[in-house]
Amino acid sequence: MLDLALWTSLALVVAALLLNVYRLTVGPDMPDRILALDTMYVNSIALIVLMGLWLNTKTYFESALLIAMLGFISTVAVCKYLLRGDIIE
Repeated sequence: MLDLALWTSLALVVAALLLNVYRLTVGPDMPDRILALDTMYVNSIALIVLMGLWLNTKTYFESALLIAMLGFISTVAVCKYLLRGDIIE
């Protein structure tokens, strides 16, 4: 039962990643592309957590937390750059 749930969620997350790649390449303007990139971070975190559940290790959860922190910081930095033209004030 757990294997079926993991395979189903893996397929859905991969489909979401493919849709994000489409939005990243075709997006009409820069904020749409930044939002697609931020959503790709969330989907990659979901993939890492699914892999941790599948392999039954805790190491993948720590890497998912690290990617979450880096994704948040990079999104804030890119948004500040687009709004102000400068990251550090």
